Amino acid sequence: MPPKKKNIKVKAVPKIKGVIEGAGLVVEQKVASTIRENYMPYAMSVILSRAIPEIDGFKPSHRKLLYTMYKMGLLTSGKTKSANIVGQTMKLNPHGDSAIYETMVRLSRGNEALLHPYIDSKGNFGKAYSRDMAFAASRYTEAKLDDIAKELFRDIDKNTVDFVDNYDNTMKEPTLLPATFPSVLVNANTGIAVGMASSICSFNLREICETTIALIKDKNHDISETLPAPDFIGGGMIVYDKDIFDEIYRTGRGSFKVRCKYSYDKQSNCIDITSIPPTTTTEAIIEKIIDLAKSGKVREVADIRDETGLDGLKITIDLKRGVDHEKLMNKLYKTTPLEDSFGCNFNVLINGSPKVMGVKELLNEWIAFRADCIKRRTQFDLNKKKEKLHLLLGLAKILIDIDKAIKIVRETEEEEEVVPNLMIGFGIDRIQAEYVAEIKLRHLNREYILNRTNETQQLKDDIQELEGIIASSSKIRNIIVSELKDVANKYGQSRRSMLIYKNDIEDVEPENDIPDYPVNLFFTKEGYFKKITPQSLRMSGEHKLKEDDEIVTQREGFNSTELLFFSDRCQVYKSQACEFSDTKASVLGDFIPVKLSMDEGENAVAMITTKDYSGYLLFFYKNGKVAKVPLSSYATKTKRKKLTGAYSDVSPLVDIKYIEEESDFVLYATSGRRLLFNSASINEKTSRTTQGVAVMKFKKGHSLQEVKRYKEGLLINPARYRSKTLPTMGANPLPNEEQMEF
Repeated sequence: MPPKKKNIKVKAVPKIKGVIEGAGLVVEQKVASTIRENYMPYAMSVILSRAIPEIDGFKPSHRKLLYTMYKMGLLTSGKTKSANIVGQTMKLNPHGDSAIYETMVRLSRGNEALLHPYIDSKGNFGKAYSRDMAFAASRYTEAKLDDIAKELFRDIDKNTVDFVDNYDNTMKEPTLLPATFPSVLVNANTGIAVGMASSICSFNLREICETTIALIKDKNHDISETLPAPDFIGGGMIVYDKDIFDEIYRTGRGSFKVRCKYSYDKQSNCIDITSIPPTTTTEAIIEKIIDLAKSGKVREVADIRDETGLDGLKITIDLKRGVDHEKLMNKLYKTTPLEDSFGCNFNVLINGSPKVMGVKELLNEWIAFRADCIKRRTQFDLNKKKEKLHLLLGLAKILIDIDKAIKIVRETEEEEEVVPNLMIGFGIDRIQAEYVAEIKLRHLNREYILNRTNETQQLKDDIQELEGIIASSSKIRNIIVSELKDVANKYGQSRRSMLIYKNDIEDVEPENDIPDYPVNLFFTKEGYFKKITPQSLRMSGEHKLKEDDEIVTQREGFNSTELLFFSDRCQVYKSQACEFSDTKASVLGDFIPVKLSMDEGENAVAMITTKDYSGYLLFFYKNGKVAKVPLSSYATKTKRKKLTGAYSDVSPLVDIKYIEEESDFVLYATSGRRLLFNSASINEKTSRTTQGVAVMKFKKGHSLQEVKRYKEGLLINPARYRSKTLPTMGANPLPNEEQMEF
């Protein structure tokens, strides 16, 4: 049975002057219904009325601004103050003036954000490629609509699109703009809504028009033949991979890489960067290169500065003597935003619903939209011509007897009876009679009436042609093609972004310019690590260690030496000596569990050093087994910092030894027995977690206690402790060996 609903009793609160009645009461609400009633309307508003562009390529804020400028006559007149435009736009856009002005800035020519800007600007409108070059206030700048905006508003007054009331029902605004070209793909557009986003890159106008024309003529047209790649106002170099762009064109999703464009001045030994990816700024690039230079990862750079001026964007990098500029740029492409990815998400509102589409599907939607605009425009012209023809046909009947018309008007006693009398006298309807009645006295002559009625045949021909257009989809497509060719010829530009093919680029990993010098590496039983230069070590005294701590590993190496720290939880943490600071013997050093962010309670038990991951590791377990694993098993292509499953956890680990060649080792059991064996007697295993091979056997209650690398003199009679077969229990030491100090 369903649970019974709890009756919520609200205790009455006495009315107190100055206190809101019911304030402080807690009322239970269902989360689902609250979200549905409050959050969902907001989410829908953001998606439909703010963040996602429609098929005409504009968000509502763009459309309201441009339409306001159109109604202000800024398509044909001179510039006006931006503050005036912003104020007029507020009749359509209820947002504040700063938000409207920021929208206007991005659409302007001066900001350089769009491949084909819609606003011709004067004054400081900032730069899209700079974070610090801010735009001036609206009272200082001026603007008007750019010439290409004519293509956005062509025939907008001929019912080509729907109009709706503005927010206070005082005026009308268009729901879409009847753009004569696919503006949705010509200019970049991004937006973040609730639960979805849109990111559309810009394409070359001429290429888009040619692709659309080809698609109209052949629906199976391969768009990559006429539309190779996007095009950005900043230029740059697009890394072209056909598979990636085919996927973007098909699904509307994906990302591609864009590189900066640069030139090398040999005389000044500097690199001049003249275009950058559209997803970054000059300040971000400069800051990143400075950080890399300070950290020592980019040592080839002597200086970097922003030389952007009237000639456009320019970042200059001064190089140190003898630096290979191509090698440096390959490194900067990998480590800085000089090469960045542009993510595509072609999410567009179609009939009020968001939809992610590929380029072909998006162009087909635009073709359908434009065909509807042309059909509505044609119907508008047809209705006007039919209305005019209707009037002229009525006027032609007056031609039969002008004197009769004058007599009817003259003899009619009341003005309101003039139109009905004309209708009766000539057999015309009210609209025709109204038209005749409004003709001026000076026009009631045969010449005027003949001139008007001579238009009748031309109107009939025009009506027939317009009706043919409405009835024929092929004629409508031909009109779209004609308009696209006209737009391409008027406003088409050469491609700005160069294409570099992925196969032509060497995928070179940037070398770490680590200062390589000799160092001494120390690791203690408690997990402390020290890196000391030979000179500092010679000048130092005794090592500073914690109480009961001791150095268990001492190696000579270089600053670039790879370090592997094995933990007591079968994990290994990888690092390099250069990641530790040079220190002295008089300090404790770095505590490895903290330095390498080991798990809570995890301890480092051994340190292995290497340059090329050659040689083997020997793992000695308490149960007497020994595992021989190639060190190369711990090498990774990516620079991973942590590897799990570093060794077997079946038996507790006693020790880890690194060997470059086969060596002898002495195993010490808790029973006192010893065993001398050579590592060659154990076969290697490629698996890191192998349990190993049994080498030493024990009586019940005993196990392996210690392992030492054999040196001459460690045992008085080494042959006593060797065995031809393994595993073995080893031999008890001689009496004098018990007292030897090792």
